[in-house]
Amino acid sequence: MSVYKNEKRGTWFVSFRYTDWDGTRKQKKKEGFRTKREALEFEREFLKKQDGGTDMSFGSLVELYMEDCATRLRATTVANKQCLFDSKILPTFRSVAVRDITPTMIRRWQNSLLNDPAGYSQTYLKTINNQMSAVMNFAIRYYGLSKNPVVVCGPFGKKSASAMQFWTRDEFRQFIEYVKKPAARLAFELLFWTGMRSGELLALTLNDVDFENARISITKTATQLNGETVINPPKTPKSNRVISVPRFLLALIRDYADRLVDYEPHERLFYFTKHFLLYEMKAACKASGVKKIRVHDLRHSHASLLIEMGFDPLLVSERLGHENIQTTLQTYSHLYPNKQEEVSSRLESEEGENYTAFISNFEKK
Repeated sequence: MSVYKNEKRGTWFVSFRYTDWDGTRKQKKKEGFRTKREALEFEREFLKKQDGGTDMSFGSLVELYMEDCATRLRATTVANKQCLFDSKILPTFRSVAVRDITPTMIRRWQNSLLNDPAGYSQTYLKTINNQMSAVMNFAIRYYGLSKNPVVVCGPFGKKSASAMQFWTRDEFRQFIEYVKKPAARLAFELLFWTGMRSGELLALTLNDVDFENARISITKTATQLNGETVINPPKTPKSNRVISVPRFLLALIRDYADRLVDYEPHERLFYFTKHFLLYEMKAACKASGVKKIRVHDLRHSHASLLIEMGFDPLLVSERLGHENIQTTLQTYSHLYPNKQEEVSSRLESEEGENYTAFISNFEKK
Protein backbone atom coordinates (compact mmCIF):
# COMPACT_ATOMS: atom_id res chain seq x y z
CA MET A 1 0.00 0.00 0.00
CA SER A 2 1.35 3.44 -0.95
CA VAL A 3 -1.33 5.72 0.52
CA TYR A 4 -1.42 6.51 4.24
CA LYS A 5 -3.29 8.79 6.61
CA ASN A 6 -1.59 11.22 8.92
CA GLU A 7 -3.81 10.79 11.97
CA LYS A 8 -2.36 13.80 13.75
CA ARG A 9 -3.07 16.21 10.90
CA GLY A 10 -6.07 14.46 9.44
CA THR A 11 -4.56 14.48 5.94
CA TRP A 12 -3.31 11.81 3.54
CA PHE A 13 0.10 11.21 1.99
CA VAL A 14 1.70 8.90 -0.57
CA SER A 15 5.02 7.12 -0.39
CA PHE A 16 6.17 4.87 -3.23
CA ARG A 17 9.20 3.84 -5.27
CA TYR A 18 9.67 4.46 -8.99
CA THR A 19 12.35 4.19 -11.68
CA ASP A 20 13.76 7.52 -12.89
CA TRP A 21 14.58 8.25 -16.55
CA ASP A 22 18.19 7.11 -16.07
CA GLY A 23 17.20 3.76 -14.51
CA THR A 24 17.74 4.84 -10.90
CA ARG A 25 15.26 3.57 -8.32
CA LYS A 26 13.98 6.45 -6.19
CA GLN A 27 11.56 7.08 -3.34
CA LYS A 28 8.74 9.61 -3.74
CA LYS A 29 6.75 11.03 -0.85
CA LYS A 30 4.17 13.81 -0.86
CA GLU A 31 1.93 14.93 1.98
CA GLY A 32 -1.03 17.22 2.56
CA PHE A 33 -3.83 15.61 0.54
CA ARG A 34 -7.35 16.18 1.86
CA THR A 35 -8.64 12.79 0.73
CA LYS A 36 -7.32 9.33 -0.05
CA ARG A 37 -8.64 9.72 -3.58
CA GLU A 38 -6.53 12.83 -4.20
CA ALA A 39 -3.42 11.02 -2.92
CA LEU A 40 -4.03 8.05 -5.24
CA GLU A 41 -4.65 10.35 -8.20
CA PHE A 42 -1.33 12.10 -7.56
CA GLU A 43 0.50 8.77 -7.55
CA ARG A 44 -1.16 7.59 -10.76
CA GLU A 45 -0.41 10.84 -12.60
CA PHE A 46 3.17 10.95 -11.31
CA LEU A 47 3.84 7.43 -12.62
CA LYS A 48 2.24 8.24 -15.98
CA LYS A 49 4.54 11.22 -16.29
CA GLN A 50 7.55 9.05 -15.46
CA ASP A 51 6.52 6.53 -18.11
CA GLY A 52 6.43 9.36 -20.64
CA GLY A 53 3.33 8.26 -22.52
CA THR A 54 0.55 10.33 -24.03
CA ASP A 55 -1.90 9.03 -21.42
CA MET A 56 -0.40 11.54 -18.97
CA SER A 57 -2.45 14.68 -18.35
CA PHE A 58 -1.77 17.88 -20.26
CA GLY A 59 -0.85 19.49 -16.93
CA SER A 60 1.94 16.93 -16.46
CA LEU A 61 3.14 17.53 -20.02
CA VAL A 62 3.39 21.26 -19.33
CA GLU A 63 5.43 20.55 -16.20
CA LEU A 64 7.88 18.46 -18.25
CA TYR A 65 7.99 21.10 -20.98
CA MET A 66 8.68 23.91 -18.52
CA GLU A 67 11.41 21.88 -16.80
CA ASP A 68 13.06 21.49 -20.20
CA CYS A 69 12.65 25.21 -21.00
CA ALA A 70 14.19 26.18 -17.65
CA THR A 71 17.52 24.64 -18.69
CA ARG A 72 17.66 26.45 -22.03
CA LEU A 73 15.87 29.79 -21.75
CA ARG A 74 16.19 32.93 -19.66
CA ALA A 75 14.40 32.89 -16.34
CA THR A 76 12.25 35.84 -17.44
CA THR A 77 11.21 34.01 -20.63
CA VAL A 78 10.30 30.92 -18.62
CA ALA A 79 8.28 33.00 -16.18
CA ASN A 80 6.35 34.64 -19.03
CA LYS A 81 5.62 31.25 -20.56
CA GLN A 82 4.41 29.86 -17.24
CA CYS A 83 2.16 32.85 -16.67
CA LEU A 84 0.56 32.38 -20.07
CA PHE A 85 0.02 28.64 -19.51
CA ASP A 86 -1.47 29.25 -16.05
CA SER A 87 -3.91 31.92 -17.19
CA LYS A 88 -4.91 31.00 -20.75
CA ILE A 89 -4.27 27.30 -21.42
CA LEU A 90 -4.17 25.11 -18.30
CA PRO A 91 -7.65 26.11 -17.04
CA THR A 92 -9.06 24.38 -20.13
CA PHE A 93 -6.71 21.42 -20.68
CA ARG A 94 -4.99 20.68 -17.36
CA SER A 95 -6.77 17.39 -16.59
CA VAL A 96 -7.20 16.15 -20.17
CA ALA A 97 -4.96 13.27 -21.29
CA VAL A 98 -2.55 14.48 -23.96
CA ARG A 99 -3.71 11.82 -26.43
CA ASP A 100 -7.34 12.93 -26.00
CA ILE A 101 -6.81 16.55 -27.05
CA THR A 102 -8.44 16.83 -30.49
CA PRO A 103 -8.58 19.56 -33.14
CA THR A 104 -12.23 20.07 -32.18
CA MET A 105 -11.24 20.83 -28.59
CA ILE A 106 -8.53 23.21 -29.80
CA ARG A 107 -10.99 24.98 -32.07
CA ARG A 108 -13.49 25.47 -29.23
CA TRP A 109 -10.72 26.78 -26.99
CA GLN A 110 -9.64 29.24 -29.70
CA ASN A 111 -13.23 30.41 -30.10
CA SER A 112 -13.49 31.01 -26.35
CA LEU A 113 -10.42 33.25 -26.57
CA LEU A 114 -11.93 35.15 -29.50
CA ASN A 115 -15.13 35.71 -27.52
CA ASP A 116 -13.41 36.63 -24.25
CA PRO A 117 -14.71 39.95 -22.86
CA ALA A 118 -11.08 41.08 -22.44
CA GLY A 119 -10.92 41.53 -26.21
CA TYR A 120 -7.42 40.12 -26.81
CA SER A 121 -5.46 41.54 -29.73
CA GLN A 122 -4.74 39.34 -32.74
CA THR A 123 -1.03 39.37 -31.95
CA TYR A 124 -1.66 38.23 -28.37
CA LEU A 125 -3.97 35.46 -29.59
CA LYS A 126 -1.19 34.23 -31.86
CA THR A 127 1.26 34.26 -28.95
CA ILE A 128 -1.10 32.11 -26.86
CA ASN A 129 -1.70 29.72 -29.73
CA ASN A 130 2.02 29.42 -30.43
CA GLN A 131 2.65 28.29 -26.85
CA MET A 132 -0.03 25.63 -27.13
CA SER A 133 1.46 24.43 -30.40
CA ALA A 134 4.97 24.41 -28.92
CA VAL A 135 4.04 22.13 -26.02
CA MET A 136 2.22 19.74 -28.37
CA ASN A 137 5.27 19.63 -30.65
CA PHE A 138 7.28 18.79 -27.53
CA ALA A 139 4.93 15.83 -26.97
CA ILE A 140 5.44 14.68 -30.57
CA ARG A 141 9.20 14.92 -30.33
CA TYR A 142 9.70 13.21 -26.98
CA TYR A 143 6.53 11.42 -25.87
CA GLY A 144 5.10 9.71 -28.93
CA LEU A 145 2.19 11.98 -29.83
CA SER A 146 1.30 11.26 -33.47
CA LYS A 147 0.20 14.73 -34.62
CA ASN A 148 -0.24 18.29 -33.40
CA PRO A 149 -3.96 19.17 -33.13
CA VAL A 150 -3.10 22.88 -33.06
CA VAL A 151 -1.45 22.63 -36.49
CA VAL A 152 -4.50 20.78 -37.84
CA CYS A 153 -6.64 23.79 -36.90
CA GLY A 154 -4.52 26.13 -39.01
CA PRO A 155 -3.37 29.70 -38.32
CA PHE A 156 -4.84 31.63 -35.40
CA GLY A 157 -4.22 35.29 -34.65
CA LYS A 158 -1.79 37.52 -36.51
CA LYS A 159 1.97 37.96 -36.32
CA SER A 160 1.79 41.74 -36.49
CA ALA A 161 -0.88 44.34 -35.86
CA SER A 162 -2.95 45.22 -38.91
CA ALA A 163 -2.44 48.94 -38.32
CA MET A 164 0.88 50.04 -36.87
CA GLN A 165 0.72 53.09 -34.63
CA PHE A 166 3.47 55.71 -34.60
CA TRP A 167 4.05 59.42 -34.11
CA THR A 168 5.49 61.95 -36.51
CA ARG A 169 8.08 64.43 -35.30
CA ASP A 170 5.41 67.08 -34.85
CA GLU A 171 3.24 64.74 -32.78
CA PHE A 172 6.17 63.79 -30.59
CA ARG A 173 7.11 67.45 -30.03
CA GLN A 174 3.52 68.22 -29.07
CA PHE A 175 3.45 65.24 -26.68
CA ILE A 176 6.80 65.84 -24.98
CA GLU A 177 5.84 69.37 -23.93
CA TYR A 178 3.32 67.84 -21.51
CA VAL A 179 5.77 65.39 -19.89
CA LYS A 180 6.86 67.18 -16.74
CA LYS A 181 8.90 64.59 -14.82
CA PRO A 182 12.59 64.80 -15.88
CA ALA A 183 13.16 61.03 -15.83
CA ALA A 184 10.10 60.31 -17.97
CA ARG A 185 10.93 63.17 -20.34
CA LEU A 186 14.46 61.92 -21.00
CA ALA A 187 13.23 58.34 -21.35
CA PHE A 188 10.73 59.31 -24.06
CA GLU A 189 13.35 61.42 -25.85
CA LEU A 190 15.73 58.45 -25.92
CA LEU A 191 13.08 56.02 -27.13
CA PHE A 192 11.93 58.31 -29.94
CA TRP A 193 15.34 59.48 -31.20
CA THR A 194 17.22 56.15 -30.90
CA GLY A 195 14.62 53.42 -31.46
CA MET A 196 15.96 51.35 -28.57
CA ARG A 197 13.65 48.90 -26.81
CA SER A 198 12.21 49.89 -23.42
CA GLY A 199 14.15 47.09 -21.70
CA GLU A 200 17.38 48.39 -23.25
CA LEU A 201 16.50 51.88 -22.04
CA LEU A 202 15.89 50.71 -18.46
CA ALA A 203 19.30 48.98 -18.37
CA LEU A 204 21.17 52.06 -19.62
CA THR A 205 24.03 53.54 -17.56
CA LEU A 206 26.14 56.65 -18.05
CA ASN A 207 29.09 54.38 -18.89
CA ASP A 208 27.15 53.27 -21.98
CA VAL A 209 27.21 56.83 -23.34
CA ASP A 210 30.22 57.96 -25.40
CA PHE A 211 29.91 61.75 -25.25
CA GLU A 212 33.02 62.37 -27.35
CA ASN A 213 31.92 60.27 -30.33
CA ALA A 214 28.16 60.80 -29.82
CA ARG A 215 27.27 57.14 -29.40
CA ILE A 216 25.32 54.90 -27.06
CA SER A 217 26.25 51.24 -26.59
CA ILE A 218 23.39 48.77 -26.16
CA THR A 219 24.84 45.81 -24.25
CA LYS A 220 22.06 44.69 -21.89
CA THR A 221 18.34 44.73 -21.19
CA ALA A 222 16.31 45.01 -17.99
CA THR A 223 13.24 42.88 -17.23
CA GLN A 224 11.04 42.27 -14.21
CA LEU A 225 11.01 38.84 -12.54
CA ASN A 226 9.01 38.28 -9.36
CA GLY A 227 9.09 41.98 -8.57
CA GLU A 228 12.85 42.27 -9.05
CA THR A 229 14.77 43.88 -11.91
CA VAL A 230 16.95 41.38 -13.78
CA ILE A 231 19.73 42.51 -16.15
CA ASN A 232 20.36 40.20 -19.10
CA PRO A 233 22.23 40.37 -22.42
CA PRO A 234 20.22 41.97 -25.25
CA LYS A 235 17.37 40.12 -26.98
CA THR A 236 19.50 38.74 -29.84
CA PRO A 237 23.19 38.89 -30.86
CA LYS A 238 22.41 41.70 -33.34
CA SER A 239 20.73 43.64 -30.53
CA ASN A 240 24.19 44.18 -29.06
CA ARG A 241 25.03 47.33 -30.98
CA VAL A 242 26.26 50.93 -30.96
CA ILE A 243 23.84 53.72 -31.86
CA SER A 244 24.96 57.15 -33.04
CA VAL A 245 22.91 59.92 -31.44
CA PRO A 246 22.39 63.66 -32.03
CA ARG A 247 24.30 66.07 -29.83
CA PHE A 248 21.17 67.62 -28.36
CA LEU A 249 20.27 64.21 -26.91
CA LEU A 250 23.70 63.94 -25.29
CA ALA A 251 23.12 67.33 -23.66
CA LEU A 252 19.80 66.10 -22.24
CA ILE A 253 21.49 62.99 -20.84
CA ARG A 254 24.32 64.98 -19.25
CA ASP A 255 21.91 67.49 -17.69
CA TYR A 256 19.76 64.69 -16.26
CA ALA A 257 22.74 62.76 -14.85
CA ASP A 258 24.15 65.91 -13.23
CA ARG A 259 20.91 66.33 -11.30
CA LEU A 260 21.01 62.81 -9.80
CA VAL A 261 22.12 62.58 -6.16
CA ASP A 262 25.00 60.21 -5.29
CA TYR A 263 24.91 58.70 -8.77
CA GLU A 264 27.75 56.49 -10.06
CA PRO A 265 28.33 56.08 -13.84
CA HIS A 266 27.97 52.27 -13.66
CA GLU A 267 24.49 52.54 -12.08
CA ARG A 268 21.28 52.50 -14.09
CA LEU A 269 20.01 55.91 -15.12
CA PHE A 270 16.35 54.92 -14.66
CA TYR A 271 14.96 52.97 -11.72
CA PHE A 272 11.30 52.95 -12.71
CA THR A 273 9.44 50.20 -14.61
CA LYS A 274 7.64 50.02 -17.95
CA HIS A 275 4.36 50.59 -16.10
CA PHE A 276 5.60 54.02 -15.05
CA LEU A 277 6.32 54.91 -18.67
CA LEU A 278 2.87 53.71 -19.72
CA TYR A 279 1.20 55.81 -17.03
CA GLU A 280 3.19 58.92 -17.95
CA MET A 281 2.47 58.41 -21.65
CA LYS A 282 -1.27 58.12 -21.10
CA ALA A 283 -1.31 61.26 -18.96
CA ALA A 284 0.66 63.32 -21.49
CA CYS A 285 -1.42 62.03 -24.42
CA LYS A 286 -4.58 63.13 -22.65
CA ALA A 287 -3.16 66.54 -21.81
CA SER A 288 -1.65 67.18 -25.24
CA GLY A 289 -4.42 65.71 -27.38
CA VAL A 290 -1.95 63.51 -29.27
CA LYS A 291 -3.32 60.07 -30.23
CA LYS A 292 -2.54 57.26 -27.81
CA ILE A 293 0.12 54.73 -28.78
CA ARG A 294 2.04 52.09 -26.86
CA VAL A 295 5.48 52.72 -25.37
CA HIS A 296 6.88 50.19 -27.86
CA ASP A 297 5.38 52.23 -30.70
CA LEU A 298 8.02 54.89 -30.06
CA ARG A 299 10.42 52.36 -31.58
CA HIS A 300 8.15 52.17 -34.63
CA SER A 301 8.02 55.97 -34.67
CA HIS A 302 11.81 56.13 -34.88
CA ALA A 303 11.89 53.59 -37.70
CA SER A 304 9.20 55.45 -39.66
CA LEU A 305 11.15 58.69 -39.19
CA LEU A 306 14.31 57.13 -40.64
CA ILE A 307 12.38 55.66 -43.58
CA GLU A 308 10.72 59.00 -44.30
CA MET A 309 14.18 60.63 -44.25
CA GLY A 310 15.26 58.19 -46.94
CA PHE A 311 17.65 55.95 -45.02
CA ASP A 312 18.43 52.51 -46.40
CA PRO A 313 16.54 49.53 -44.86
CA LEU A 314 19.85 47.88 -43.93
CA LEU A 315 20.84 50.90 -41.84
CA VAL A 316 17.41 50.93 -40.19
CA SER A 317 17.77 47.22 -39.42
CA GLU A 318 21.21 47.65 -37.85
CA ARG A 319 20.12 50.65 -35.80
CA LEU A 320 17.07 48.82 -34.41
CA GLY A 321 19.10 45.69 -33.67
CA HIS A 322 16.99 43.36 -35.82
CA GLU A 323 18.44 39.90 -36.32
CA ASN A 324 18.14 40.25 -40.10
CA ILE A 325 16.93 42.76 -42.66
CA GLN A 326 13.91 40.57 -43.51
CA THR A 327 12.46 41.43 -40.09
CA THR A 328 12.77 45.14 -40.88
CA LEU A 329 11.23 44.81 -44.33
CA GLN A 330 8.34 42.66 -43.07
CA THR A 331 7.61 45.03 -40.20
CA TYR A 332 7.82 48.31 -42.12
CA SER A 333 7.07 47.34 -45.73
CA HIS A 334 3.83 49.36 -45.63
CA LEU A 335 5.87 52.54 -45.07
CA TYR A 336 7.76 52.14 -48.36
CA PRO A 337 5.06 52.57 -51.08
CA ASN A 338 5.82 56.28 -51.51
CA LYS A 339 9.46 55.34 -52.07
CA GLN A 340 8.39 53.24 -55.06
CA GLU A 341 6.69 56.32 -56.50
CA GLU A 342 9.88 58.31 -55.98
CA VAL A 343 11.84 55.67 -57.94
CA SER A 344 9.49 55.86 -60.93
CA SER A 345 9.49 59.66 -60.81
CA ARG A 346 13.29 59.87 -60.85
CA LEU A 347 13.54 57.33 -63.69
CA GLU A 348 11.00 59.35 -65.62
CA SER A 349 12.81 62.64 -65.07
CA GLU A 350 16.25 61.27 -65.98
CA GLU A 351 15.36 59.02 -68.92
CA GLY A 352 11.93 60.24 -70.01
CA GLU A 353 13.22 62.83 -72.49
CA ASN A 354 15.47 60.32 -74.26
CA TYR A 355 12.63 57.81 -74.70
CA THR A 356 10.22 60.52 -75.83
CA ALA A 357 12.66 61.54 -78.55
CA PHE A 358 13.21 57.91 -79.53
CA ILE A 359 9.49 57.23 -79.86
CA SER A 360 8.97 60.45 -81.86
CA ASN A 361 11.69 59.51 -84.36
CA PHE A 362 10.34 55.93 -84.61
CA GLU A 363 6.84 57.20 -85.46
CA LYS A 364 8.20 59.50 -88.21
CA LYS A 365 9.73 56.48 -89.91
